[in-house]
Amino acid sequence: MNRSLVIHVFLFFVYLFVQVILLRNISLFNKAFCFLYIAYILSLPIDSNRILLMLIAFVLGFLIDIFYDSLGMHTAALVAVAFFRNTWLQLIAPQGGYDEGPTLAANGVQWFLVYSIPMVGLHHLLLFFIEAGGFSMIGFTLTKAFSSMALTLIVMLLLQYLVIRRRR
Repeated sequence: MNRSLVIHVFLFFVYLFVQVILLRNISLFNKAFCFLYIAYILSLPIDSNRILLMLIAFVLGFLIDIFYDSLGMHTAALVAVAFFRNTWLQLIAPQGGYDEGPTLAANGVQWFLVYSIPMVGLHHLLLFFIEAGGFSMIGFTLTKAFSSMALTLIVMLLLQYLVIRRRR
């Protein structure tokens, strides 16, 4: 078995368990929630097949939905992110193309933020508008989405910096 495949399968379960065991019950002021599992889809190799990405996102989202008892909300939001990920990566590609994966260490902070903010924003907006069941509570829903997006991005950046520091 390929070493890279083993690492990605291991990371799949790490992100799943961290989300379900640690982050499920953490919220700031009952408005900001950390959905770190999206970082797994965002960190997969750049040349990943879109169908495979969507399948992985479906399985991860479905498992999150089972533990959160959320009837497919996480699955729908994560599959949408997986669908748009490759297109977004092509739009923001550096002139010389990509040398490594979509990480902070390989591409820098500015690129990582340009890559992750729209993807995390898409995920959170879809998730919270599906949860609200429409646009009737738009102010509250946008507050939850943007505060959760900020918390998730901060945790993702901290995680990326920990990985960079450990490699040095």
